[in-house]
Amino acid sequence: MADKRDYYEVLGVSKGASEDEIKKAYRQSAKKYHPDLHPGDKECEEKFKEVNEAYEVLSDKDKKARYDQYGHAGVDPNFSAGGAGGYGAYGQGIDIDDIFSSFFGGFGGRHSNNPNAPSRGSDVEASIYISFEEAAKGCKKTVSYDCVSSCDECHGTGAKPGTQPKTCSVCGGSGRVTISQRSPFGVVQTQRACDACHGKGKIIDSPCPKCGGSGRKRRTKTVDITVPAGIKDQQILNVGGRGNAGYNGGPSGDLHVYVNVQPHPVFERRGDDVWCNLPLTFAQAALGAEVVVPTLDGKVSYQVHEGTQPGDVFKLKGKGIQRLNGRGKGDQYVRVTIEVPKNLNAKQKNLIKEFENVTNEKNYAQRNSFFEKIKRMFNE
Repeated sequence: MADKRDYYEVLGVSKGASEDEIKKAYRQSAKKYHPDLHPGDKECEEKFKEVNEAYEVLSDKDKKARYDQYGHAGVDPNFSAGGAGGYGAYGQGIDIDDIFSSFFGGFGGRHSNNPNAPSRGSDVEASIYISFEEAAKGCKKTVSYDCVSSCDECHGTGAKPGTQPKTCSVCGGSGRVTISQRSPFGVVQTQRACDACHGKGKIIDSPCPKCGGSGRKRRTKTVDITVPAGIKDQQILNVGGRGNAGYNGGPSGDLHVYVNVQPHPVFERRGDDVWCNLPLTFAQAALGAEVVVPTLDGKVSYQVHEGTQPGDVFKLKGKGIQRLNGRGKGDQYVRVTIEVPKNLNAKQKNLIKEFENVTNEKNYAQRNSFFEKIKRMFNE
């Protein structure tokens, strides 16, 4: 653990950073080092894992509190009791969560009055990157993420295979003891964590050698998910039961998958509609023409009408994006742009000038009337 970087340093935030600041820093770092953007780059892969590990701790109030007080030892699944200032006097692995729960009543209600009652595991997060087309039509992805799961050696008991934890004889399994003290107001009774079992209610005489008695191990897992058609950038997909393992047989938390949609070089999404620009030549716009328009479903032909102007928009009905969890699709809107020719030769320039002269003759009266109005406006 001594070689691990400070989690705040990993995310580039201060120790007093808010939840939103931590989340924003995580998203930026995860995008920067995501393996999908750096295939085969082992350094980026390791940094991505480091970023996820840091966020998994700092985004969880319980773990953040333990990390702030004990450092990496406080959130290590293999944490042995000796790592927290002498709690290891009994030679067994303990879960630091239970120490905090015993002294401060827990964070977020993980533990009930019974320290051995089943409780749900925390949620974890992961990110995926998909193309514009995959978001529009849906796809299948394999997600890799880190989580804490039950030790496969002791099956979560924390005890060496062939042995079992035993009920603490001091507290009777409650994890707490009552202390009576005399005061000027009489005898005052208070409760505190049991010193014998450190609030767990059980004692492990022979800790599991693989997990150090914690009953839990950090692993990298994968899960196949279906990304629905029409999903938007920054939406979250929830995969139930794929998060951190629960306690005492409780259910696992969930996996939250953040979906990042990469921009498209041609299309722009607006709701369920798709927009794109269509460049036309001056001749096509002036005379009309049959043109080819790209869509998400392939190329289609469209008849541009005579006299089409720059900025005109036409609609291709039903050529947009599938409505998420709904029926039908949006539309595609095509905005016309006019390409101005460059590097004209002498003949081409003369033809344009001739066309301009003919146009001026026909529109002379109209243009003259326009300029007369301008003059009157400034002379008034």
